[in-house]
Amino acid sequence: MANATKMAEIKAKELDEKMKSKTMDSDFLNKKKKKKKKEVSVQLSSLTPPFSRVETVRFCDLHFDGLQPSDQELDPHDRFEFGNFVARPALLDQEYWIAAWLRAESEWENRTPTRYSDQCKRKFADQEFHAIKKRCKEQNGDSSTCIITVRKERKNVKRTIVKSVVGTLDLNIRYLRLGETFPGELVEAPRFCNINRSPSGRYGYIANLVVAKSFRRKGIASNMLYFAVKSAKSIGVASVYAHVDRNNKPALILYQNLGFGVVEMANPPVVRKSDILASLTDVDVKHERYCCASIG
Repeated sequence: MANATKMAEIKAKELDEKMKSKTMDSDFLNKKKKKKKKEVSVQLSSLTPPFSRVETVRFCDLHFDGLQPSDQELDPHDRFEFGNFVARPALLDQEYWIAAWLRAESEWENRTPTRYSDQCKRKFADQEFHAIKKRCKEQNGDSSTCIITVRKERKNVKRTIVKSVVGTLDLNIRYLRLGETFPGELVEAPRFCNINRSPSGRYGYIANLVVAKSFRRKGIASNMLYFAVKSAKSIGVASVYAHVDRNNKPALILYQNLGFGVVEMANPPVVRKSDILASLTDVDVKHERYCCASIG
């Protein structure tokens, strides 16, 4: 009887040791799997290229791996061809997002790169995308159009949307406040002052002009501006304005070549002190008349 009890104790002890060994092996394997998973995750994230090189990407629930639809598929009613490019209003959500991304890249262009630069740019682009979509919904008589420049279709050549959009700007149609002769003239005006809803109080405002770095000096900016001005004229707008950094000589020359002059104005809080207001009045590319002065 004693021998049987002793044998049972030995077997129980052996079983106990086996179970402990299995538990240790299982823990070791789990730790190894977690470590391997972590290493793979780190490797994948470190291999993620910047957005400009991504072919299959997804942001804001949008897919960018598709090809740019042809003009026949999109059927844009308003378009302007020049050289190898076409200026037209953005029609697809993906085009709005690429326009927002170009603006993000421009915003960070002269900043010192950091490890968080791409993350910040993507956050900026997401916010700008939603802002563009909101602006493009007509509100209280005001309207906004996101104009883009895309590379012209070539026979037997298909491009992704990412590689098609190379420039963007916003054309806003607004109304002056009563008593104003140009936007921002009445800096001290009450917040809810009356708006001049007459045809003479209606004006165009151009903002967020950006061209992809690798496509600059190809006439894209000037042709987009030309298209925006002609679009404003087609709906009866007589004056178009834009804020320009007085230290940005290429931009000043660009607007001056299109007939824009400088308007005398005080600096509203929302405008940088280095900005000037450029104006094109009696919108006509052949017979322009401009008002010129300098900022105080």
